[in-house]
Amino acid sequence: MVRGCLHTAAVAGFGLIALFGLSASAEDAPNTAGAAPERETFTMVIDDHRVQPVLGKEVRGGNGEHMGRIVNVIVDGSGRPRAAIIDFGGFLGVGGRKIVVDWNALQFDSDNGPISLALTRDQVKAAPEYRDGKPVEAIGIISQSVAPDM
Repeated sequence: MVRGCLHTAAVAGFGLIALFGLSASAEDAPNTAGAAPERETFTMVIDDHRVQPVLGKEVRGGNGEHMGRIVNVIVDGSGRPRAAIIDFGGFLGVGGRKIVVDWNALQFDSDNGPISLALTRDQVKAAPEYRDGKPVEAIGIISQSVAPDM
């Protein structure tokens, strides 16, 4: 027999539904000797028009010029986004190169439009190329109030 409780809460503008306290009696459980214990899960409903997926999203410069597409996101040890890998330049995937930009150099449109990059095409062209297995070198903008901590 499975028992649980459904919990609903609003957190920072997000609707959240969580299932807590699930348990099953011993006779209902399959024989799992030596198997890893199951973990409790929850379901989160994100009902907010301000969220958007970013992989594959177009990135445009301040003047509206196409700069590339986000192909990956680099996160720190706590899961916070720190930088984006952008496939920059080229045509239909030929002649392009990947560069890493500081997450703070990106501006997200609330209407789910293209992502804006606070760097010029020349600054991006001069950026070091991203290569798997090599140290990550991200370019960004220097803010008057906060220096990058990457």
